Amino acid sequence: MAISLASLRTTSALSPPRILMHGVAGVGKSTFAADADRPVFVMTEDGLGKLQVPHFPLATSYAEVAEALDALLNEGHDYGTVVVDSVDWLEPLIWAEACKRNGWASIETPGFGKGYAEALTVWREYLDKLNALRDQKGMAVIQIAHTDIKRFDSPEHEPYDRYVIKLQTRASALLQEHSDVVLFANYRISVAKSDVGFNKKVTRALGSGARVMHTEERPAFLAKNRYGLPDTLELSWAEFMAAMPQSE
Repeated sequence: MAISLASLRTTSALSPPRILMHGVAGVGKSTFAADADRPVFVMTEDGLGKLQVPHFPLATSYAEVAEALDALLNEGHDYGTVVVDSVDWLEPLIWAEACKRNGWASIETPGFGKGYAEALTVWREYLDKLNALRDQKGMAVIQIAHTDIKRFDSPEHEPYDRYVIKLQTRASALLQEHSDVVLFANYRISVAKSDVGFNKKVTRALGSGARVMHTEERPAFLAKNRYGLPDTLELSWAEFMAAMPQSE
């Protein structure tokens, strides 16, 4: 098709969001996803607990994950959200797929990070399937990840620790770029100092059990959004949707 100024379009309707959520253990990431619009789970780890939601059998290979996504794309259904739980358990399946295609004994076999670079080809195939579900089936996408604490070597400041997505660096960057929203889920914590005598003060972390999700990056964690969301929201699908802009 020839491209001209006549091909310009103005998008008025919002596409369903592509969400990547990472957070501390047990904070409620799967529960957040289970409350989404008509969810169906693609499981790479057995982390549903008592949640009663439709889900595919636990995937033990990348091929099984791909088959589940293809089934959602090619078969009729009424699901509104696809949930991948979790992408850090998906990662070794993707490494195994890259090794199978290239005849490697392990992802480290090619040396110098070449295996991880080649694995990005499989990651992109996977993301293409998620995009197809959004674009052709109108499904929202939620990818769940565990979080890790790593040192960040800033070019402007002294190094410091921050929460990051528990994935190989290149894969993490690819999934962040793909996502419209990267949420960091954590417990709400306040800090109090108390005097213990002898001119000494002790700092204690206090928590009420309240759970929140952050939508904008800070030195302590990775997060982002393309919708102008408030910096912090209660960890709830209803709160997330209430903050989302509405289609015109």
